[in-house]
Amino acid sequence: MSAAVDWLRTSTPGLLLLCGLSIAVLLVAIIKVKLEPFIALLLTGLGLALAAGLPVNKIVGTAIKAGDSLLETGFGGILGHIAVIIGLGTVLGAILERSGGADVLTSKLLNVFGQKGAPIAMGLLGLIFGIPVFFDIGIFVLAPLIYVAAKRGGRSLVLYAMPMLAGLSMTHAFLPPHPGPVALGGLLEVSLGWLILMGFVCGIPGFIAAGLVWGTYIGKRVIVEVPEEFLVRKDAEGEGPGTATDPGATRTIAKAPPSVGLIGAIIAIPLVLILGATFGTQLLDKSSKLLQVLTFLGTPAVALLIAVLIAFYVLGIRRGSSVQELSALTAESLRPVGMLLLVVGAGAFFGKVISATGIGTALANTMSAAGLPVIVLAYIISCGLRIAQGSATVAIVTTGGIVAPLVAGHGYSQMSIALIAMAVAAGSIILSHVNDGGFWIIAKYFNLTVKQTLQTWTVLETVLSVVSFAVAAVLFAIVS
Repeated sequence: MSAAVDWLRTSTPGLLLLCGLSIAVLLVAIIKVKLEPFIALLLTGLGLALAAGLPVNKIVGTAIKAGDSLLETGFGGILGHIAVIIGLGTVLGAILERSGGADVLTSKLLNVFGQKGAPIAMGLLGLIFGIPVFFDIGIFVLAPLIYVAAKRGGRSLVLYAMPMLAGLSMTHAFLPPHPGPVALGGLLEVSLGWLILMGFVCGIPGFIAAGLVWGTYIGKRVIVEVPEEFLVRKDAEGEGPGTATDPGATRTIAKAPPSVGLIGAIIAIPLVLILGATFGTQLLDKSSKLLQVLTFLGTPAVALLIAVLIAFYVLGIRRGSSVQELSALTAESLRPVGMLLLVVGAGAFFGKVISATGIGTALANTMSAAGLPVIVLAYIISCGLRIAQGSATVAIVTTGGIVAPLVAGHGYSQMSIALIAMAVAAGSIILSHVNDGGFWIIAKYFNLTVKQTLQTWTVLETVLSVVSFAVAAVLFAIVS
């Protein structure tokens, strides 16, 4: 018995077996037992640490001091990096939504592209509005606008919905301030500036292939009409977005809609500031005062705070909202963030345990012997976790924790690490099916049967995943 335990804790095959068993237990707990992912990740991490023979004081600390324990450093390390960013990003998205920004962008894009180009307009709407808004919130806000466009165009709802969903999914998976990319930034120690750059470089081709090419193809073959109950008569000119009881009905904080230029500028502010700091680090002398200014303003938390304050003023106070109303909006928007942060923190703890057990080193040795590039391994693990349990966030944080030891100390450039992060993100969205909550939201909001959702949305996510990973892998082979 003792020999078997030693084999599990010290040999490469034993450590890999421990890792595989812990992931299997995690999946069973989430899928079969229906345990909340936060609890499942926490229990599995503690169980793995004990099974691997880690000292108790290293796992949880002592009764007097626990600050150096895996439990606290695992949670605290990642949450210290992402909590402020995700919180501010959520608030920014909420005020952009309530200001009527989605309506403004939709009208502008439809005017530019016309009815024939409406699917492209819907794709760009999802792409632009998806940067500051979480995926499911984006669906709730934009779905009524898709209904109107499909009704007026007289074509299948699928033709208009798929490009928009591709835009939302791409930004959610690949771009900060969304939870997955931000978590990867902390786990893999790569700057958000590089993640933004590589997110666009890898994600845009996937968006074009999945949203525009596949969306147009399948939209002409899966015919879904817009039910009348999805629409409500707004005025004498035509249908308005959403019904009175539809959770996707657009709510605004002011009557007069903002300009499309203003909405675009507010969305661009944090991206430009973060990228300014990234490029400044590469181009300017370390002692430069300009670099210090760019670094301060381009710190993601500061950049988002600036954008939020500007949005509060120009979209709220200047247009008649009180500070109390903006405070209420902030509180409301932040309520769903708590569980998300706990899942990310628990996933980071699980990854910290994997690193402390030596499993990461064993995995690196096995990978090197097999000749498997780290970017391919990252994608495969992320795909497996996504398909098995459905949550993109769980897939990302778990894979990030497994892959982090393989990346550390290998001399990869920030660009190369960002490409590995893109591979993890791409794997986390593949093959959305019935164990994914987003699958059912899309089926409900776009009047799709299960078969139709599999034909349209599931394939779209897979195309987006594979194409984006292919771009990341090719670039990684070139620069690494």
